[in-house]
Amino acid sequence: MTQSNSSAATAGAFSSPAMRTARAAALPSLQSSTATALMVASFVEKELIAPAMAQVVLLGANVGTAATAWIVALGLGWLSPLLILAGVALGRTRSSARSGAGSAVVGIGLMLLSLHLLANATDPLLQSPALGAFLAMLDNAWPVALFFAAALAVLASSSLAIVVLILSLASAGGISTALVVVLVLGANLGGAVPPVLATLGASADARRVTIGNLIVRAIGCVIALPLAGYCAEFMELARLSPQKLAVDAHLLFNLAVAMIAFPVSPLLYRLTASLIPQETESDIGPRYLDMEALARPVAALAGAGREVMAVGDLIEGMLVRALDALKGNDLSMLADISMLEGRVDRIQHEIKLYVSRVGKDDMTEDDHRRARHIVDYAINLEHIGDIIEKGLHPEIAKKISRGLRFSEDGQGELVRLFAITLDNMRLAQAVFATGDAELARRLVEVKEEVRRLEKQSAECHLQRLREGRLDSMQTSSLHLDMLRDLKRINAHVASVAHPILDDSGLLIESRIRQPV
Repeated sequence: MTQSNSSAATAGAFSSPAMRTARAAALPSLQSSTATALMVASFVEKELIAPAMAQVVLLGANVGTAATAWIVALGLGWLSPLLILAGVALGRTRSSARSGAGSAVVGIGLMLLSLHLLANATDPLLQSPALGAFLAMLDNAWPVALFFAAALAVLASSSLAIVVLILSLASAGGISTALVVVLVLGANLGGAVPPVLATLGASADARRVTIGNLIVRAIGCVIALPLAGYCAEFMELARLSPQKLAVDAHLLFNLAVAMIAFPVSPLLYRLTASLIPQETESDIGPRYLDMEALARPVAALAGAGREVMAVGDLIEGMLVRALDALKGNDLSMLADISMLEGRVDRIQHEIKLYVSRVGKDDMTEDDHRRARHIVDYAINLEHIGDIIEKGLHPEIAKKISRGLRFSEDGQGELVRLFAITLDNMRLAQAVFATGDAELARRLVEVKEEVRRLEKQSAECHLQRLREGRLDSMQTSSLHLDMLRDLKRINAHVASVAHPILDDSGLLIESRIRQPV
């Protein structure tokens, strides 16, 4: 059940980058460092967080998970039914904020319930003579005990679950304090492996984050293992509660690792960068188009859907680079746009070919509709890439290279429209993924807002020209061209909502007013 909570957290939401990054730092104390590692890796892949900072976030995530284990040891399992009930009640409200809070509360309740059930499930084991003999053997073979606990953590996809298991074993007695420390070290080591396995097919930057986390924990275990006996003596002298030795050791280890690794996190990033070189353009292609799934339309279209969303992420990255270049007058931010546009072209072409080869005989009407939706979205994304690469890119480059400056008002208008376009792109990804008619309706409504802002900005620009503003005169064509390109991009972005609204009966065929 811990694993399912982690997956739920990983699937997390289509909100703003700032909110998502904040959640990445906050969720460890509620869920799992595995979930946070996967989220942070995805943020790095989308360039929403710097890779070096991601390593620091994961250090905090590990401490947060250790604190969660410490809280669980207080015996709060009885709170789980109340939390689940409160979360369900909040989730039934119409407020999206309260509904989200309700889901979080339900997740906390389920986590406490699952860990409480796990602790109870170990009771029969505690009476087993075979277990006592096995633990006695491990007490004389610390490296074996370390790897045994690590293997359990990998299988459970959670170090927290294994620490709770160790907590149950230790509270029953018959296990030395030193062995408790060693088993906790193994749980920490194994807990860093699932994110590495889950990101094997991800970008180099994402893999560096999870590999770095594994390296930090592995080095910590290598240093701490020979000192386990001394650590056990210290914990006994400190008169820590025998019933909480496992969680105390878990928290102390992660605090120590965080304090030692934090100052050297830039060095860690350089190490992972040398171990995992950046992919070249030729190395990167479709990742989710499984040829063996072509005979199974549902699986094939699911893969094509994931692939087209990856193309959407590339488009988002292009928009972010263009906006950063515009705000910072930095030509270097435009350097990768042409390469990314080439990837968009290549992958969307592969998507269209793949979808055309899906077994037609086994496809239902819903499958055909989904296939058309995927292809239409891929085509629109390719058009957006063209507009950015052939329109916004040269326009921003011209402005920077010639030392031109928009008026303060004009710059603000363009940056605002750019930011709305980025938000709409992220909303379009959510609409495509969920098929939610309400989100689709909101996306089309924002398109009309963009149309109004574009018209308003053009009128304000013409007014500045009438006033003889030199900065507006020098950048007039650039300003109007960028307004036009952003308006065109938003039109393509909003098109993802049309099939959903059409299926829901919410789309009219024409915006032209009919004669009375």
